Amino acid sequence: MRILLTGARGQVGWELARSLMPLGEVIAPGRERCDLARPETLAALVAELAPQVIVNAAAYTAVDRAETEETLAHRVNAEAVGELAVAARRAGALLVHYSTDYVFDGSKAGAYLEDDPVAPLNAYGRGKLAGEQAVAAAGCDYLIFRTTWVYAARGANFLLTMLRLGAEREVLRVVADQFGAPTWARNIADASAQAVAQACRERAAGNFRSGLFHMAGGGETSWHGFAEAIFAHARRVLPDRVLKVAEVVPIGSADYPTPAARPSNSRLDQQALAARFGLRLPHWEQALLRCLEELGGR
Repeated sequence: MRILLTGARGQVGWELARSLMPLGEVIAPGRERCDLARPETLAALVAELAPQVIVNAAAYTAVDRAETEETLAHRVNAEAVGELAVAARRAGALLVHYSTDYVFDGSKAGAYLEDDPVAPLNAYGRGKLAGEQAVAAAGCDYLIFRTTWVYAARGANFLLTMLRLGAEREVLRVVADQFGAPTWARNIADASAQAVAQACRERAAGNFRSGLFHMAGGGETSWHGFAEAIFAHARRVLPDRVLKVAEVVPIGSADYPTPAARPSNSRLDQQALAARFGLRLPHWEQALLRCLEELGGR
């Protein structure tokens, strides 16, 4: 089986390049050959490579910058995704695509279900929602996984930012009124690979159903709770790392204004993922510990 992987240099894509290897030949072209900012080039690439599976881990992820670059963000997160979906239909390929909790406005009291009303608060969320809609409209076989608060041992993310700032400052102020579940990129990749394997078996048997599923770490916390856990575990797991931080002060979102509004509730219900694929991602704190151990092993 041939798998076309986009965005292999990103947080999730890097992990997918490893997790998908047991399933077949993984082709992961760089941006010079596969650039979602140039949607018009994607159909020819898919036709040339003729993959059985396309896993799209590429995205415009600069949430705040998207407020002033919405055209570019929409091109990458919506127009290019639609082109990939149409190309997947023509190639008879399965498309796997990743979306975000930012399609919701965060006003729900509990965890979001896949069919809850969408109402993105920012340009990034609008683009990702348009990408979901483009996939569904294209007529290809697809799996869409919405995830949230993604971090990894590489790239630009909250975990690495906290470790950097914690080495520089004694006091940090972190938002405490936004809630969700930190999600390790490796867990996303491993679960995705299992889902892809099952989906391919279903397609071969003629009983595959396309669908959208929530995929996030187990449990819930705030950004402040996440930060405190990072430092608590890092002091044990990374004893050689300098951490000056002595206090993590909880603050409200209004005390840390950003160009893009964020939902206060990013919790995603994962019952549908469990029912369809038998998958549940580990509790966020267990995954955090594993990720820190990876950092310590470098």
